[in-house]
Amino acid sequence: MISRIEQRCVDKGMKMTGQRRVIARVLSEAQDHPDVEEVYRRATAIDPRISIATVYRTVRLFEENSILERHDFRDGRARYEEVSDDHHDHLIDMETGRVIEFRNTDIERLQEEIARTLGYELKGHRLELYGLALKDRNRDDTG
Repeated sequence: MISRIEQRCVDKGMKMTGQRRVIARVLSEAQDHPDVEEVYRRATAIDPRISIATVYRTVRLFEENSILERHDFRDGRARYEEVSDDHHDHLIDMETGRVIEFRNTDIERLQEEIARTLGYELKGHRLELYGLALKDRNRDDTG
């Protein structure tokens, strides 16, 4: 079975080697936003012959062809996700690094309104929220 990312590469006329197919599959199956090192770890579990340089080149190629989107979530490493027509924003847990995708129509409406008020037509945006998980509110914090 061909992965979503592999299909997008084929549709764009890109040459798909066996190693690129493995990397495309790893990225298609990712439920998180892996960095290159994590993609490499997952890919070599499937094909140990894949080098870290191949992963870097392939990820860059996918990014240049608008198949992957690069994110900098302030943790010192570029992280990636498949480009999607479905817009979403991100909440990053500053303690664990977990990235939570969310959609909020009120936020989207407000951004449009702000752009319009300032005399602009909004063509795109990226929203990243950074936070720490709230502690159990039922817990007695006095000791």
